[in-house]
Amino acid sequence: QVQLVESGGGLVQPGGSLRLSCAASGSIFSIYLMGWYRQAPGKQRELVASILSGGNTHYADSVKGRFTISRDNAKNTVALQMNSLKPEDTAVYYCMVGQRAVQYWGQGTQVTVSS
Repeated sequence: QVQLVESGGGLVQPGGSLRLSCAASGSIFSIYLMGWYRQAPGKQRELVASILSGGNTHYADSVKGRFTISRDNAKNTVALQMNSLKPEDTAVYYCMVGQRAVQYWGQGTQVTVSS
């Protein structure tokens, strides 16, 4: 089993920034995929950004140019730097890691963008 602990959510004004972090622990062998998803009220969970072990990244169109995902393979951590936040970014953000064809999920952290 892999355990994920997220941190960094909160309330921010439009145009502001937040940084989410996620640390993986437990039975870690080789995490090939790390990513962030989000789920807004009444909506399906969606991929925000992902990063492979080699560093290749993928972003949802809605966050390109504003969010940056990064990972530290030695520490088994993944971060999401979110800039120029908009009210529509309000959601619960979930960390996900993929190892040996199994996906593990964090408990979620609330991000609220409001004035």
